[in-house]
Amino acid sequence: MATIRSLLIHGSTLSLLTMVSRALGLLREMTKARLLGTTALSDAFSVAFMIPNLFRRLFAEGSIAVAFIPTFKKRLIEDGEDEIRDFLSCVFTFLTFLVTVAVVVGVLLSPLIVSLFGLKEFDETVLLTRVMFPFLAFISIAAFFQGVLNSVGVFTPSGAAPILLNVAMIVCAYVLKDLTGNPARAMAVGVLVGGFLEAATQLPFIIKKGFSFFFTGVRKAVKHPGTQTILKLIGPTVIGMAAYQLNDLASTALAGNAGQGVVSSLQYSLRLQELILGVFAVSIGTVLLPDFAEHAKTSNWDMFNARLQSAVNIIILVTVPITFFAVCQGETLIRLLFQGNSFVEESVTLTKTAFTFHAPALLFIALNRILAPAFYAQSDTKSPTLAGVVSFAVNIALAAVMAGKFRGAGIAFALTIASAVNTIFLFCFLKKNPLIQIGGVLKPILYIAKLCLFSAIALIPVLLLNQKLLDLFDGYNRFIHRGFPFVIAASVFFSIELALLIVTKDAQTRKLISIVKFR
Repeated sequence: MATIRSLLIHGSTLSLLTMVSRALGLLREMTKARLLGTTALSDAFSVAFMIPNLFRRLFAEGSIAVAFIPTFKKRLIEDGEDEIRDFLSCVFTFLTFLVTVAVVVGVLLSPLIVSLFGLKEFDETVLLTRVMFPFLAFISIAAFFQGVLNSVGVFTPSGAAPILLNVAMIVCAYVLKDLTGNPARAMAVGVLVGGFLEAATQLPFIIKKGFSFFFTGVRKAVKHPGTQTILKLIGPTVIGMAAYQLNDLASTALAGNAGQGVVSSLQYSLRLQELILGVFAVSIGTVLLPDFAEHAKTSNWDMFNARLQSAVNIIILVTVPITFFAVCQGETLIRLLFQGNSFVEESVTLTKTAFTFHAPALLFIALNRILAPAFYAQSDTKSPTLAGVVSFAVNIALAAVMAGKFRGAGIAFALTIASAVNTIFLFCFLKKNPLIQIGGVLKPILYIAKLCLFSAIALIPVLLLNQKLLDLFDGYNRFIHRGFPFVIAASVFFSIELALLIVTKDAQTRKLISIVKFR
């Protein structure tokens, strides 16, 4: 119980900040929906923003998560102040050089990249891509700063930084839309401003912690043993991350050729999915990685296993009921958040269809966010890489087959199946490690089945009340008409779910309740 309490306490602040960030991210999507809907211009912005984001995950998030934090944690334990400063300087120099080259090449090759997507607004997409590509540099440096802070147990600045990106995009969308010519260009400017702010706001906290670094020669940076260690860890991971990101690239290309609005509807659906994932899975995963790395380096495998098991249980308990409710209330949620102005009835239908097939992936994606750090902490990048490559192959094969007939629904369903395959492979690889003991697969499967049954029971009164609640608030604006029924339905559903868990003396629920009482 102490392990679960520690995990929740350490993750609570980050979860709160992430919740604010995701809520603002949702507001950002609402702004985009209001100004762009599922038009060709909206598809152009979605693709243009996705391209630098793809490289961001390769250069920034992936590298920092799987290679920098475990390496830096080891150096914090073994090295002196001068050696740590030299290590940070070399890594910072190498990262800056790498992303600068990537930005220049990306800007030059934008027409070639954009041509893969078959979009109507080709020239506008190229322009938006070129405007936003420098975002890669800002966000990569921000990720480096985040890695330094997370390694010493500081999570608040990196949790708050994404809030600034969303605020910048929202403000720029309204303030600059007339000056730039259209809302898409205004939001692109907001992306640059937000990326710069994400990096700038974390630097003072690094200085406060006593860390310093400077630019050094590129050759020296590449030859530094710390950089070499990171590159060796990154090598296999880049393949896996590239495979994962190519999922997005290939799926978006298929969506772009499936008809106008399909790209945007998939993006709106994914934003809803990320809102749920961000509050729980991302926060817990971010807190776990430095802990995992420390326990692995000190061979404290009992604590390592306890942390991992607790995180898996929490994720299952949270995501299964949320998935059932999200699928049931998907249309209400989409109309509440997005409908209006450019987001018309066709936009609602497209987004609802995509979300219905995206939502079941919540459990698998959340588990993947928890399981992957368990490998990274041991400097094992090959296992999640192989799982990612297999997942990529499954996703592309299914999406290619189903996109033509089922359009957005087929692409979304392919991603869900691929995410499940990724989870299965990660569990299988964990079982092969004699140091990691997370129990058999039968127990979590039975637990998931129990939660599915309870969620189905809890949905019955929601389905019976749904139309009556909508009729009761008919005639009011959409926030009341859709919002009040949604809140009431959520209260009914989760109250019944909780009651069933308590009555059946669910062990995980009792632990969580005792922790809340303790706090």
